[in-house]
Amino acid sequence: MCGIAGVVTTGRPDPSLVRRMCDVLAHRGPDGEGFHDDAHAALGMRRLAIVDVPGGGQPVYNEDRTVVAIFNGEIYNFPALRRELRDRGHRLATNGDTECLVHLYEDFGDDLVHRLRGMFAFAIWDGRRRRLLLARDRVGKKPLYWRSDGGTLWFASELKALTRDPTIRREVDLVALHHYLTYQYVPAPWSILRGVHKLAPGHLLSWQDGIAVTRRYWRVDCTPRAVTSEEEAAEELRGRLLDATRVRMVGERPLGALLSGGIDSSAVVAAMTRYSTGPVKTFSIGFDEESLDERRYARMLARHYATDHHEMVVTSSALEVLPALTWHYNEPFADSSSIPTFYVARMSGAQVTVVLNGDGGDELFGGYLRYLLMARAGRIPAFPFLRGPLDRVGSALAARGAPRSGLQRAGRVLGLLGHPASRRHARLMSYFTSAEKTALYSDPLRARLAEVDSHDLLDDAFAASRADSVLGRVMDVDINTYLPGDLLVKMDTATMANSLEARSPFLDHHLMEWAAGLPPELKIRGGTTKYLLKKAVAPWLPPELLTRPKMGFGVPLARWLRTELADLSWDVLTDHTARSRGLFRPEGVRELLRRHANGHDHSGRIWALLQFELWCRVFLDPPVPGPDRGSTVRP
Repeated sequence: MCGIAGVVTTGRPDPSLVRRMCDVLAHRGPDGEGFHDDAHAALGMRRLAIVDVPGGGQPVYNEDRTVVAIFNGEIYNFPALRRELRDRGHRLATNGDTECLVHLYEDFGDDLVHRLRGMFAFAIWDGRRRRLLLARDRVGKKPLYWRSDGGTLWFASELKALTRDPTIRREVDLVALHHYLTYQYVPAPWSILRGVHKLAPGHLLSWQDGIAVTRRYWRVDCTPRAVTSEEEAAEELRGRLLDATRVRMVGERPLGALLSGGIDSSAVVAAMTRYSTGPVKTFSIGFDEESLDERRYARMLARHYATDHHEMVVTSSALEVLPALTWHYNEPFADSSSIPTFYVARMSGAQVTVVLNGDGGDELFGGYLRYLLMARAGRIPAFPFLRGPLDRVGSALAARGAPRSGLQRAGRVLGLLGHPASRRHARLMSYFTSAEKTALYSDPLRARLAEVDSHDLLDDAFAASRADSVLGRVMDVDINTYLPGDLLVKMDTATMANSLEARSPFLDHHLMEWAAGLPPELKIRGGTTKYLLKKAVAPWLPPELLTRPKMGFGVPLARWLRTELADLSWDVLTDHTARSRGLFRPEGVRELLRRHANGHDHSGRIWALLQFELWCRVFLDPPVPGPDRGSTVRP
């Protein structure tokens, strides 16, 4: 596990820039560093040593040193790859996984990615051809940012590493901002900085002679297939999850698990106990608000398997980490569950170097309640001629209802009925509607974004799916948008900020490809979510965990923004600095804050605006802090 950075150019690169870029990534790799530079390429990395601790440094080279690679991630099938490469005549100088990349590239070129089982972002420099290859893993566990001016290409694991280059433009990409306010995250291939891109999951980028080309090499196929019996499918699911867990327990550093008490993380811990030689270390986070506190379920599983269990309670005082979150997330990021995720990563990182988690279980096996709603709503035809009235009445009902009340839910559902399935899903995933953004924007910003519809992103993903049901397509869309754009960013950033590696057995691509083709009735049946997964892991878990209500990983954000965070949100969002950006109507922002203070729940929208403004103050407004000053946010 590492942080990587580099510059390739038709001229001569600046190696000192790459060293500065890697300095910013030190939290991703506190155990060492390595650099390569030649006439056209400068590459660097910071290492978190887990596999081949004494000898697995980077960069790595082929036999004649004409191909060099730097790598962030883990390749779980590296023992088999090493045997294959030796049989093909290659000489291996280390005992780790990274060296496989240069030799696979020699033998298979860009198709080497199809041989890899794991999570990765890597760069391979082919010195003879003066060609760079960048790759990101299939589902997007590991991040990679890049920018190019034609003659030069810069890349790094984090956006702030690219800002070490004084020539970069510190300008907000307004389209990226538009999408961020809708979804709480900036979706790939955008980044919040104009001219900087994210390499999308399952994509390659090649650069040669100043020309950069990206292409997709993998997308999970959701074409449904027949299943002989539920019992056989449940048995195969158990076997695949056990195998995915087993390969993710390889390493030479202490290992643990993040345990929420939900089915996914509990199943992973249960699988780990079958391979662990001692008690599995488990880590849980709770809240002082009972409706959000899952600790009793986590304790139940911990007692069942006699794990070495650790937990802590997150209170409003935990908002002291807000400046650290702004620094580490690199872009505005408004998923408030990043707060407990950061804390559980900090607690875990004090005792272990690697943690396994349950990410991906909901998206693969139908765990969200919105999937149940979409499965039912998919049978109801759209009424486009009633779209306007349904939207207005639905919005009015939702505004009158208390948070999560029946009236609020009824209003939201009513507002969906005038739209096709893809737009119903998009509206469920939205925090600002198009109308709400338009009302909030300043006149120049409204004019600039008049033709940009953030819901088109989910429309396109919906249309590209091979699933033949509304439920299958919605889950496919989430795998390609929400999962890599929000959930995996949240986990990777929080863990790597604390020099901790997170591994996700449910996101093993063999398991994902198998699960994607399951018929929808094995994912949601009647009112039961995760039908097959619950059936498969029932022999492993206490019965109460299988029937408990889904709680999510939320925080009492609405209450915090009316109490401990009220002054901060008013001060930051309405002061001269915020107003001078000219992006939002001051009266619109104040009205949003007032309505929330009076009992309407606008916490998600206010949090998104707050995270954006705090990001601007750290990364746009001078002076730009270095890593040692990243915890200072000036309200």
